[in-house]
Parts: sequence; structure tokens; C-alpha cells
Amino acid sequence: MDIILFIVILAALILVHELGHFTAAKRAGVRVDEFGLGFPPRLWKKKIGETVYSLNAFPVGGFVKIFGENPDEESLKGKDSSRSLTSKNRGIQAWIMSAGIIFNLLFAWLLVSVGFMIGLPFSADDTKYGARVEDPIVMITQVLPGSPAEEVGLKGGDTIVALYGGADVLETPRVESTQKFIAGHKEFTLAYLRDKKIQTITVEPKEGIVDGRLAIGVSMDSVGTLTLPVHEALYAGVLTTASMTAGMAVGIVDFLKNIFIGQADFKDVAGPVGIVGIVSDASALGIAHLISLTAIISINLAIINLLPFPALDGGRLFFLLIEAIKRSPIKPEVANIANGIGFIVLILFMVFVTFHDVMKIIQG
Repeated sequence: MDIILFIVILAALILVHELGHFTAAKRAGVRVDEFGLGFPPRLWKKKIGETVYSLNAFPVGGFVKIFGENPDEESLKGKDSSRSLTSKNRGIQAWIMSAGIIFNLLFAWLLVSVGFMIGLPFSADDTKYGARVEDPIVMITQVLPGSPAEEVGLKGGDTIVALYGGADVLETPRVESTQKFIAGHKEFTLAYLRDKKIQTITVEPKEGIVDGRLAIGVSMDSVGTLTLPVHEALYAGVLTTASMTAGMAVGIVDFLKNIFIGQADFKDVAGPVGIVGIVSDASALGIAHLISLTAIISINLAIINLLPFPALDGGRLFFLLIEAIKRSPIKPEVANIANGIGFIVLILFMVFVTFHDVMKIIQG
């Protein structure tokens, strides 16, 4: 069931992405030869007008065959060359290449907005909407490596239920009261909720993690449910989507930088196998969490596609930028070879990440 749910989410996101390219190309008068969901071999096809619509065997991708996207003799000099992608000015080409990215971001905004309409997890400390957050709880958002919290097994996402230190008991924790309680005890018992089960551990705070007081090395946030009417949900969706996009972009850029300097940590990178588990966890928490996760994946898909790497939309946009600077087209054979090599590299990277996912499962 989890695998089916993952495939449905992936298919929806790819459909949205390719629909962006398809719509932009059609409106610009560029010939679209095929709109396919999944990768061949084909299971089903139907030609409507000049475009073949196909359903393919491997549901982990999708494609739109735009005439002239990979230039050849026919698209450059054939009888239908005027409807080739390369025959259009660079502004139209850039719009068609970026439309999939834009559609993914718009889809994420729609998902987040719908999430706010039905109720999304939200910080009670937010200056704009915090006062309207219902049933806030204290959630651990980050655990520092080597900290007392990590040593006792606390993880991001754990919910702090209560704290016990001798005669002191904190049964309705908030972020500030929890921090104060931790700072006032050299040892205490912490009750937390994980996977719908309450567990307890004993923690010994240390000095030096936070200046001037004892701490266990966690970041916390007061999180509850925020439900908004339609007009406010759409506005909050824009702000939240923009914030998530900026944060993820910085994270991806930092990760790529660390790859080049040999300091990349792949433990938090998930491929298809890892995402199936994440989807399972989100679905168990409810529809709002599943909607949020789908929006996050959609934003990630948009950002990754924007990277200036051959075979990605960003790589094709980068080629257009080079052509605009040099005021002449890049040789088709050069562009095609670069995109082919880029595609192979992406497949190898996906195989590596998938292998890493499997090893994490085997190692527990």
C-alpha cells in the first residue's frame, strides 16, 4: 500500500511538471510529439491530433517529447522546422523549459493552501498566526550530534509530554518552561511521544552547549494545528511555499558544495526506497501531513530541475544563456552529447542513492 501511495504521489508530481512543459509548448505553437507517464516500454498509447499520449511500464518518471528539444536534421531543416522548439526565440524557449518548474511550485502552493484549509501543523510562536494555533505541543525539531539528547536516543519529531525531576513535575510543557526546567536539573526523566507511543528516558544536561545554563542539545518548537479560511489559506500558502523553497534551495546548494569539497553527508539523503518509508510515516499521521510532504517533494523537484546540469531543465536554460551571450546557437551535437552524459550521471546517482537507502534499511 505504501509503495502504491508513493507511486501515485510521484506520478502526480511528474504529471504536473510535464503538463507545464506541454501547456507552454502548445500555447507557443511548438509541436509536441508525445506526452508520456512513466518510462517505456509502452503499455498503452492513443494519438489525439499530432500528439501521442502514452502510459509506460516504469512509473518513476515521465516525459514530453517536444519537437526540436534535442535538435536534429528534421527539426532544423525539415518541412515542419518552423514549429520546432529551436525555431522560437530564446525567451519562448526559456519559458517552455522553465514551465515544468513553475507548475511544480504552483502545485506546492495549492497543496499547502488546501492543507491550511483543513488544518496544518504550524508553529505557535509565529508572529502572524501563532495566536490562532490550536492544541500546541512541544516538538523536538533538531538534535545536536554528540549531545546528551542524542546519547539517550531522542530524535527530531519527538513530542515532549512531561518532565520529572525529583519533586518537580512539568506536565504541560511549553518551550520556555521546558528550557527553564532542563536548566534547573542535573538529571531528570523526560516522557516523549514517538510513533503514537509514550516512552521515557533519563537525561543528564551538560554545560557548554548553551551559554550560561545547562542544556541537552535540542531545538524545540511549539507546534499545533492552524486552520484558515480560503482567502487566508491561499495567502499563507504563498508565504509558506516561498519560505520552504528558499530554505530547501539553501540546503541543496550547501549539500552540492559539500560534495565538491568531499564533506557531503548522505545519511539524510533519500532516494525512492527511502521516500516510500517517509510517505508511510506521513500517511500514518494523517492527510494534512501527507499533503505537506507532497508539497515538499514538489518543491524539491522544482529546485533540482533548476540546477544548471545537463539533462535537467536548468541545464537547458544554462545553454540558452550561453547562446544569448555568444549570440549564436550551441552546436546540436555538443548539446545532445552533454545531455546524454548528464542523463547517465543522474541515473548512476539515483542507483547510488537507492543502494544507500537499502543499506540503511539492512543496518537498521
